[in-house]
Amino acid sequence: MCAPRRVADFDGDSPDVNTTREVIDMSDTVCTTAARTPASGTSEESAAYFEKRSLKQGSVNWVLLMGLGVAYVISGDFSGWNYGIAQGGWLGMVIAFLVMGAMYLFMVLGLAEMSSAMPVAGAGYGFARRALGKTGGALTGFAILVEYAICPAAISTFIADYVHALGLFSEVPSALIIAVFFAVFVGIHILGVGEALKVIFGITFIAVVALGVYVAGIAPHFSAANLFDIAPEGAGSSVALPHGIVGVLSALPFGMWLFLAVEGVPLAAEESSDPKRDMPRGIIGAMLLLLLTGSLVLVLTAGGAGAAFTGSAAAPLVDALNAVGEPMLATFVNYAGLAGLVASFFSTIYSGSRQAFALSRAGYLPKFLSVTGSRKTPHASLLMLGILGYALAVGVGNGSILLNMAVFSACVSYAMMNLSHILLRKNEPEMERGFSAPGGSTTTVISLVLSLVAMCSTFVVDVLAAVCTLGVLVVLMTYFALYSRHYLVGNAPEEEFAALQVAEADLA
Repeated sequence: MCAPRRVADFDGDSPDVNTTREVIDMSDTVCTTAARTPASGTSEESAAYFEKRSLKQGSVNWVLLMGLGVAYVISGDFSGWNYGIAQGGWLGMVIAFLVMGAMYLFMVLGLAEMSSAMPVAGAGYGFARRALGKTGGALTGFAILVEYAICPAAISTFIADYVHALGLFSEVPSALIIAVFFAVFVGIHILGVGEALKVIFGITFIAVVALGVYVAGIAPHFSAANLFDIAPEGAGSSVALPHGIVGVLSALPFGMWLFLAVEGVPLAAEESSDPKRDMPRGIIGAMLLLLLTGSLVLVLTAGGAGAAFTGSAAAPLVDALNAVGEPMLATFVNYAGLAGLVASFFSTIYSGSRQAFALSRAGYLPKFLSVTGSRKTPHASLLMLGILGYALAVGVGNGSILLNMAVFSACVSYAMMNLSHILLRKNEPEMERGFSAPGGSTTTVISLVLSLVAMCSTFVVDVLAAVCTLGVLVVLMTYFALYSRHYLVGNAPEEEFAALQVAEADLA
């Protein structure tokens, strides 16, 4: 077999393994050849195949990775999460935030460990491929891909609404605004990963500054009495939980809005300067900052303007500042808040393209999607996802429905990635890891259970969105079962990691 690989990727290989392997240095990659017959339904591609499908290595450090992680989520701090208060009351939303925060934190620790051991562009798909086999890897990869294909579409509709709400380009149709955003930001991604992530970092910084201004403006108006101003309704309700336990369950998906997509950081592994060090730092740093920002907006918005007001606000931060008599700050946050939406839009396009690239390179998707240009960016995947995202945004036209679809698909991938970490911890304790998750697999067991609960809760909030997304996953898995599993690339990095595990097990 012959696949591009950084020498560091094989640092963990035992020198005692009694197998034939030829290593040929190819500048920043190596080509490995093992004496084995390709598995049924797989092919061994040449170095030329991978040369046309290679990303730019060493272009991303941990600071940019942390910025990427925050960028995925930052738009959720500005709107959307607050509808969880309407579902479950303020305390119900707090419970949802804490439960979903624990799910994400424990999952992120597991992802940090796995990405330091297997730094490949496939990320979650690669981890599941090694732990669960081809079918498990396919389901995980497709679930991640669907999430990141739908998220930009959903966010683009919010951007168009936001632009019109600000009084900008009021005569321009939303479809045209969405088209311009997709064209500009897909184009920037095609120019190069370093350029794209620096733009993402800058936009995200503006959004974080806006959150800081918001906190400073709303904090003096905080009153604990405002947190519980929703009247109890229905059996089992109370002042603390005005809609009872059912309300708490309904609030869970909105708790996810404050963290959704942070798990995409490992998709940049092959472009990282030092993935064993950078991946854990980047994703854990992003998660900790998101826990802080989520806590601040959840407590201060309801405490400043009232829980009932917050639960129905279209733009909760801006509306809250106006409600407490801070119109100048509200105007600033209103304009700067657009940066948060753009950051999440921009970053989810990036991750969707990397997931499509990895699945295509390994044969799970059509192989032309993994071809990279002179700037080492997967332009075919970027263009395909841009066209698909635009079609979804204009065709569906409802960002909330699209986001609920993305949440369901995300929950499927979370369950699979948590299970992968649990099995890799159990079956491969000697695997070299640059980072070890505190608590081992105990924390990912908790995250697995919570991800299944969150998946069920999506049916409570929007059964149509959940069923539609499930249908899309069934179609993709049917494609895999009937066609693509017969044409997998056995020496793609993610497939090769799995093959090495089998070979080492046989030798042991």
